[in-house]
Amino acid sequence: MVREISSGGVVIRKKDSSWWMAAIELPSAPEPNQPTASSKKKTVLCLPKGLVDPGEKALDAALREVREETGITAIPIVKLGDSKYVYVRSWSDGERVFKIVSFYLLRYDSGRIDDIVDAMRIEVARAKWVRLEDAPKLLAYGGEKQMARKALEYVQAHPEL
Repeated sequence: MVREISSGGVVIRKKDSSWWMAAIELPSAPEPNQPTASSKKKTVLCLPKGLVDPGEKALDAALREVREETGITAIPIVKLGDSKYVYVRSWSDGERVFKIVSFYLLRYDSGRIDDIVDAMRIEVARAKWVRLEDAPKLLAYGGEKQMARKALEYVQAHPEL
């Protein structure tokens, strides 16, 4: 089984006494088993993440992926944990892949959300801010829901942020 090592970030920002989190919407795909012309598009909301390049540290990859996929820069706070899962490649050889994604809690530093290069629109339909307290129910993937919950617990335990 192939192994992939990725890294991503839960970027938070406090605005109007509420914590907000950066999330990305993946490009829409038709719902399965629906005719293409009349199909409803399913919105998939997830955290910015991607493969760790050879020689790159996981934290550096997380910061890079956040910048590339959201248009913002962030400052590291703490590592939240790892999400581990197996998936089957649907785009090439159909091989099973064991994936580990390291997630970091990051604080917004600068930039405008969704200010990304056009070439990135293949991977990201748009980037947006969502309320951190709503993120666990909005995110599409279980491991990412768990990281959003951990981020919420962290900010609640650290009011000095």
